[in-house]
Amino acid sequence: MRAIVAAAPDWGIGDGKGMLYSIPGDLKYFREQTKGHTVIMGRKTLESLPGGRVLPKRRNIILSRDRKLKVPGAYVCHSVGELLSLLEALDEKDAFVIGGGEIYQKLLPYCESALVTQVEQAPPIQPSVFFPDLEEAGWHLTKKSAPQEENGLTYTFTEWKP
Repeated sequence: MRAIVAAAPDWGIGDGKGMLYSIPGDLKYFREQTKGHTVIMGRKTLESLPGGRVLPKRRNIILSRDRKLKVPGAYVCHSVGELLSLLEALDEKDAFVIGGGEIYQKLLPYCESALVTQVEQAPPIQPSVFFPDLEEAGWHLTKKSAPQEENGLTYTFTEWKP
């Protein structure tokens, strides 16, 4: 598994309603990386997507404690163990964890890398959802793109490994 996320300097990723930044270049990068792969997300992340619908051209898995949750076009798992069993049954070796905060916390120990779009500027809204601080967690930065600039924001595409 790999995590993929866009994060503020303080590792903030959302405000409980959606993402902190609107960066077309980051969305394009996300599409390019995840298209044709499995994406794993929580219910709140699913609800934040356009129309609250699953992402097209990807296998979608929703991790939720809600046993009544049914999502057309997606698998629903209720525990990390159930998720890992499903990934094994599907012979899925390259899934992406796409959020939110609780899902990243639960699944980061199972990830072999994290693709982080690191934005230099503080977000326009106060974050209430955070990605784990990879430096604090002992992860190492292994790749970093040249800085990109868009909509008054400077960001880099990075890869981290445990």
